[in-house]
Amino acid sequence: MPRKRDGRSPTRSQPKPARGPDDGVVGVFRRAAGGYGFVRPLGAPAGDRSTDIHVPAVAALDAASGDTVRVRLAHGRDVRRPGPSGEIVEIVTRKTTRFVGSYSEEADMGWVQIDGTGFARPVSVGDPGAKGVHPNDKVVVEMVRFPTHLRDGEGVIVEVLGKAGDVGVDTQTVIHEFGLPGPFPDVVLADARAQADRFDESIPADRRDLTDRVIVTIDPVDARDFDDAISLERVERGHWLLGVHIADVSHFVREGSPLDQEARNRGTSVYLPDRVIPMIPEIVSNNLASLQPGKVRYARTCWIEFTPEGIPVHSAVESTAIRSRRRFTYEEVDVFLGDPETPAVEMANDVRALLGRMRDLARILRARRMSRGALQLEMPEVKIDLDRDGRVSGAHVVENTESHQIIEEYMLAANEAVASALAVAGAGFLRRIHPAPDLRKLRQLTEFVSELGFEVDSLESRFELQRLLGMARGKPEEHAVHYAVLRSLTRAAYGPQEDGHYALASDCYCHFTSPIRRYPDLTVHRGLDALARGRRAPADGLVNLGAECSDLERRAEAAERELVKLKLLNFMKSRIGEEMDGVVTGVEPFGLFVQGLALPAEGLVPLDSLPDDTYRYDRASHTLSGRRPGQSFRLGDRVRVAVARVDLDRRVLDLRLVGQSRRPKAGIRDRHAGRAAKGRPSGHGGTPKPVPSKRSRRR
Repeated sequence: MPRKRDGRSPTRSQPKPARGPDDGVVGVFRRAAGGYGFVRPLGAPAGDRSTDIHVPAVAALDAASGDTVRVRLAHGRDVRRPGPSGEIVEIVTRKTTRFVGSYSEEADMGWVQIDGTGFARPVSVGDPGAKGVHPNDKVVVEMVRFPTHLRDGEGVIVEVLGKAGDVGVDTQTVIHEFGLPGPFPDVVLADARAQADRFDESIPADRRDLTDRVIVTIDPVDARDFDDAISLERVERGHWLLGVHIADVSHFVREGSPLDQEARNRGTSVYLPDRVIPMIPEIVSNNLASLQPGKVRYARTCWIEFTPEGIPVHSAVESTAIRSRRRFTYEEVDVFLGDPETPAVEMANDVRALLGRMRDLARILRARRMSRGALQLEMPEVKIDLDRDGRVSGAHVVENTESHQIIEEYMLAANEAVASALAVAGAGFLRRIHPAPDLRKLRQLTEFVSELGFEVDSLESRFELQRLLGMARGKPEEHAVHYAVLRSLTRAAYGPQEDGHYALASDCYCHFTSPIRRYPDLTVHRGLDALARGRRAPADGLVNLGAECSDLERRAEAAERELVKLKLLNFMKSRIGEEMDGVVTGVEPFGLFVQGLALPAEGLVPLDSLPDDTYRYDRASHTLSGRRPGQSFRLGDRVRVAVARVDLDRRVLDLRLVGQSRRPKAGIRDRHAGRAAKGRPSGHGGTPKPVPSKRSRRR
């Protein structure tokens, strides 16, 4: 049940709902398992649910989750449910008319239960013999008539994916569910082959020949497309000359060509656990444009000159041809960094010297970036391991080692330099923007960390936020602080707006370094091409293009998360009763979301499965607090849980609480953190509302 952050009425600082014709509110609908749902007004800040509009099941028409709808607000308020409510009066646009589900038969009729919790009842698909489908098959359904609370839905099966649980069916399920692209059309492949026929590794006169420079690539061990390479020299006065060499994809993907149109439609490569769906055909992305060692490849080189202290004093971008000396993996570079004289990683002396210089400058640049207020959230990333059949066999933590940080610093430096060059020239280009957090969220964050025992000044200062992250590092409260900070930040996006990048403490930033896999980077390269020809790229259409690219990026991320979830659910279904350590990643009135530490499976510990008590839910402090001592749970707590139930069709994992790690009481601090704040900060009061422990849960 949605509640306001602090139990008070909305203030003037809260966003007003987007209005449509006839004063209706236009937003995106999400249906709950109980049939009711909520509409998030367009333009509402991410993570802020205070303006969400509750829509009862009887007032939802046939809207499905993800549809854009128009809502007529109710005149009165439901005292049992804080926040606005209303009825859907129009389906503005359907998110999709195709869904994936499980087929079954009953009374000589075929039915499909759509995956997830958005459709409570199965959809009728008529003749059970259609498409040669069998019970328990995963199928794709085209919805003919969407269901309402009064009638069942009707659809037609358009594709059979295979038996649920068979190898590869989970991946096909997600591909169809999210509308991910399939094979490249013939006209696109023909364009790629034509580019291959024209490329012969000769170096034209308008490209600077850098094939004699010491240049290397550093990538993951399983990388196939190498889109960035590095050179670094010491020049006059002890200055550094950094060369960031990026694959010149725009040479092969001409604007308006079939390759370009397809790349724009895809927006990004999609990295699923068991495959990559590339933005550009492999003949270009993994060969012609890829900066493979020992081969002449075209590049767009960003030169940046730094003082010995790491202050940039000059930058320039030019078209080049390079030949990478060595392809390193991150693991190999980490071995070198541990022992620069190690014989375990073979390399020429000049390459070894280059790695040493790269290490030294990256450390300087990183220190300077931190000094200007950049945020460093060190959340452990757990990746699943798959066997040959694509099933989960385990998991591992991806360490953010120094080799990763070296490449990160140089990519950030190049992205900033290119963005600055385009901005100074007055060109229109897609920036990577990350607006500052909402002040109300920062005040709530201040309250939350004060209750954890951290004495902080206003977190409206990025330096105070940075200091908080430093204080929490290595302490039991580290997870709680980092999760809370993440929830306070806005989401990065693409657009021409001059909003800067908050987390990076950068006033002007863009994506330039990955044109093989991101369309915004490709457009930035074209902006540089225009500048080289004496023209400035116009800003026309960039707002819409940025929104498209942002949406496609989020679709790719959501598809990856969903497939990981599916694979983990399949892994967990035979492990009912097994215990694991986890961290609380979400606190809601209906229970706790917990993610495993060793295996990144996230599930719900329902409220009615917690120790018997009457719990109070406080959204601002992310807590569920019982009346009995020790019966309190909050964001970031370490807990031990057991697998209670797995529902593959509804994609639900229920967990059972086994134990809770001890944590310091609020107000107990060490000498480095200072004393605890007394009480709640002024203006952030409000009594948490009691939540009975034994009740039917809502999702």
